[in-house]
Amino acid sequence: MCRTPKGKQFLDYYDPTIEDQYIQHCEVDGNWVIMDVLDTAGQEEFSAMREQYMRSGRGFLLVYSVTDRKSFDEVTKLYTQVLRVKDRTEYPVLLVANKIDLINQRVVCEAEGRGLATRLKLPYIETSAKNPPVNVDAAFHELVRIVKSFPSEEDNEESNHTASSNQRKSKKKKVKEKCVLITGWQ
Repeated sequence: MCRTPKGKQFLDYYDPTIEDQYIQHCEVDGNWVIMDVLDTAGQEEFSAMREQYMRSGRGFLLVYSVTDRKSFDEVTKLYTQVLRVKDRTEYPVLLVANKIDLINQRVVCEAEGRGLATRLKLPYIETSAKNPPVNVDAAFHELVRIVKSFPSEEDNEESNHTASSNQRKSKKKKVKEKCVLITGWQ
């Protein structure tokens, strides 16, 4: 998304760098959360680095531009990559259609986006980062909800080691949650 949560200003030109990282404090459903957001480029030349980011991410926004068919076509590949890197059959991911304000330039209709989300079994949201923004905060908040509802790797480890569960609970580390934003357009 072409919106920086740091200053919440819209950028007319988006330069897909290797990464842009920022911390976002927000309230979701009455609870304060700290999101460590890593905005990665979806470009092929950064694919090796993208896998590194995927390893540490707890949740992912897969973002495509409704004005760019190629970015839409990349979504399935990116989602498959997330599942492969995480060695899971499902993972906290939200499919995001961006640039819905560009109605006359739209080449991917809402029905196509929803259809892909249904096939991949992902929740779906449409956004625009242009002023006034539409659903940008809602996308991040929904991802927080998805991450919180998804069993973490630590939860799985705890259920496999019930003998020492009381000891583990008293020494449980605070996990820093990381949200990775993967865009499929240039």
